[in-house]
Amino acid sequence: MPSKGVVAFTYIAVPGCSIELSVPGKTVKVDELNRFSNVALEVEAFAIKSLFDKRGRFTFKVFEHGNQITEQWIDVNAITGNASGGTMESIAQTRSIFHGDNLIVSYGLYEAGEGHDLLPNRHQCYVTVTPSYANWIGSVAPPGSELENKPFTRLVLPSAHDVGMNSMESTDAVLRRVGGAVVGTLINDNRVLTKLADKLSRDAIALIAPNIIFSLAITQKDSLDAMLKIGARYFEFRPAHLHNAIIPTGALPDRLYFQHSAIPGMAYDAFLREVVGFLLAHPTEIVVVQLRWDGVPDVCAKPSDEEKRQYLDEALRQANGELVAGNLDDMKRSSIGQLRADKRRLIMLDSVDSLSTYTDEGNATLNGDSILEALPRVLTADNQRGKAFVNIQCQATASNITKAVVYSVLEASVTTSCLLATKGVCDSKTLPWCKDNVLQKCELDQLVVMMNDFIDGGTSDVAVQLSRQRLER
Repeated sequence: MPSKGVVAFTYIAVPGCSIELSVPGKTVKVDELNRFSNVALEVEAFAIKSLFDKRGRFTFKVFEHGNQITEQWIDVNAITGNASGGTMESIAQTRSIFHGDNLIVSYGLYEAGEGHDLLPNRHQCYVTVTPSYANWIGSVAPPGSELENKPFTRLVLPSAHDVGMNSMESTDAVLRRVGGAVVGTLINDNRVLTKLADKLSRDAIALIAPNIIFSLAITQKDSLDAMLKIGARYFEFRPAHLHNAIIPTGALPDRLYFQHSAIPGMAYDAFLREVVGFLLAHPTEIVVVQLRWDGVPDVCAKPSDEEKRQYLDEALRQANGELVAGNLDDMKRSSIGQLRADKRRLIMLDSVDSLSTYTDEGNATLNGDSILEALPRVLTADNQRGKAFVNIQCQATASNITKAVVYSVLEASVTTSCLLATKGVCDSKTLPWCKDNVLQKCELDQLVVMMNDFIDGGTSDVAVQLSRQRLER
């Protein structure tokens, strides 16, 4: 009989919590702490009672001490493989769930459809259950403690890759005003468009412009405030003006936006304002922001030094002197306690030289194996010497695999990102590697960043535990 697979990747870091995974005829309970696990399930036609409707429900439930926190589900057709309906039909529906002040459920679903070429032919679901990490630096290095006197660079900071691409709000504004034909202007990489042109007319490409941009650029789905509470403390931001062909249309105000190629994301002033607001509300925490412009085309004007100062000064004005910007020297030479005492809890970096584990070839993977193979080769003592910090990039970049993008654009919906297709399988490999190897592979007094798409509690939990271990050395 026909069936359709669902692979669930899970991680639990809260005692007393469990995850229940179910399809028709089968239920699996996961309750082991601090273990990245995966459970393969099948929605089988014979297990569905209806003779004609062969849709079976995939469900996950999260429990704390036996009390249900959440239930999320989607119907899977055992014959066609399609998934629809329910609470996980859209990526926008799968934002992290905050249960009280102490528990966060992060989750997501990749709808595989019938499966195609390189991409998974099973639906992929990930679920992490972790503590709230809104105040995690205060937890690992409490004010007044001996650990507070350790170098800030002992910490391992969780990071949301391409933080500014967490919604289609800015891009949708452009598309509404200019139309889908602008997609070729926004994408500074013609490989995908060339492949699509082999299959579709120009007018048809314009109609699916949101799908194209979503598959290439959207790397986060939580709000910035949620990412900070999940634990993110390092962000890379590429502030630049809109493409010079877009500015005259008036689609968006002419200000600085996060730019993914020429695709606009979060406004820079809003980003700074929210980070400053978070730091004021969480006085033990420290955030590092790195400005850089790799991949931003020249047609998107970069800010002058004066413009960057104006944006930062405006954001800090709400702090009334309770917060000032630190720099690279502050980050490298100060203890956690000193940064707090000096009120330099917002570290601003500008194109500093760091060691990144990312390569176009190694991270262009659908199973994470090439990332795993590269990590020990890159993280040598010689490579780390003289670098401002180490950036371990855990996410795959399936958007660099043209066939994968074309499939997610043509045969799937805007809710089926090829970037999300790699989330669970890569995390189940890269995060355990970090957990087991960062202490040995990374220099003790050099800051480490752990970057990931769709930032989640599992990424943060590993980074926080590594921070504890490095501080205690």
